[in-house]
Amino acid sequence: MPDFNTIDEIVEDLQNGRMVVVVDERATSGEGDEIVGEGELMMIAELATAETIHFMARHAGSAPTVAATRAHLERLGIQEINTNARGPRGASIMVSVNARDVEGTGVSARDRAQTIRRLTDAKSTPDDFVQPGHVTPLMAQTGGVLKRAGHTEAAVDLAQMTHCQPVALMAAILDEDGNVADTPCLLEFARQHDFKIATIHDLIAHRRRTEKLVHCEAISPMPTQFGQFTAYAYRSLVDNNPYLALVYGDVSDGEDTLVRMHSGCLTGDALGSMLCDCGEQLQRSMQMIVNEGRGVIVYIQHHEGRGIGILHKLKAYELQQSKGLDTIEANHALGHPTDSRDYGIGAQVLHDLGLRKVRFLTNNPKKRVGLEAYGLSVVEQVSIESTPNPHNLRYLETKRDKMGHITLLPGSELEKGNG
Repeated sequence: MPDFNTIDEIVEDLQNGRMVVVVDERATSGEGDEIVGEGELMMIAELATAETIHFMARHAGSAPTVAATRAHLERLGIQEINTNARGPRGASIMVSVNARDVEGTGVSARDRAQTIRRLTDAKSTPDDFVQPGHVTPLMAQTGGVLKRAGHTEAAVDLAQMTHCQPVALMAAILDEDGNVADTPCLLEFARQHDFKIATIHDLIAHRRRTEKLVHCEAISPMPTQFGQFTAYAYRSLVDNNPYLALVYGDVSDGEDTLVRMHSGCLTGDALGSMLCDCGEQLQRSMQMIVNEGRGVIVYIQHHEGRGIGILHKLKAYELQQSKGLDTIEANHALGHPTDSRDYGIGAQVLHDLGLRKVRFLTNNPKKRVGLEAYGLSVVEQVSIESTPNPHNLRYLETKRDKMGHITLLPGSELEKGNG
């Protein structure tokens, strides 16, 4: 019997009111073996009882939370704790609630079950809840695991596959020492309790086989100073954001392809700003792809400022110049995370173009995780050289020292950080 179950098996058990284990395979060894796979015990929220809630808290080892869609939570008047900052790995944590009609304080399994029933009731209104309370909702990103490969999105996606309310109950599974359980522990946990177990990776693959969340709106030749590219204009069906793919040569054969996932930078790409290296990375990537004879650049316009937008990026610039903050400190001072970008839809663009194995043009090792989660095999990370200047030297040092970027900067003291 295989270690993991199919998504169809998972959905069937959920429909029958059973719990399942969902595993996030994030970290891998140098040989590609999975090291840590955080797991959540989940079930359909509208089928939860006081007994199942108590079981989750006792055996998973953490308090159950409720995952739901944005539309569902907005209808109930439940807001994010902080709209300018996200929780760990981009989670949207909402203000905790109690059902107004709970008989106790809201903390017991019975009271929590009452609150959860109200959260899943199609007839509930904002007046049915008091805030704060003892049940914490989490908001899934629109588009689910194809937008963000998280447990919250996975739980809501699975709930929707059962044709129930888009609300799930889940609890992080801890080991005997109170640490996040690794994959062997999760597999044993599922075996002991006779639970089905599946990975978010398999859920993404399942949805990708059955759904498509990008639409190609236009295809046009685009001559550039580097050579003749073909521009593919895509629209995200998740949020209507545009994605531009610049394709050079034939990339539809599934073979290794040089790829740059480029976050739009108006100041660097178009205005020639020397405060970053974005424009130079874009130009070097285009030249490297032309030299290679084939490749793709996916240009993501709304990734400006690592996802905070042009106005907030300029506010961050102001703080860097006036207060001496680095790029990360300035983001945090404005209430933004270090990096709020997501590459799920960009990965779908690559997949739609026929790419399966990519040689990834980036100095940021963390980017490859986002692509690999969406079924693309990153066979190589190819670094991009930059030429430092007095205006962006600290910025490049911060990316190296605080964000783990690999730097290839000849003639710079940054060379000492190369790996």
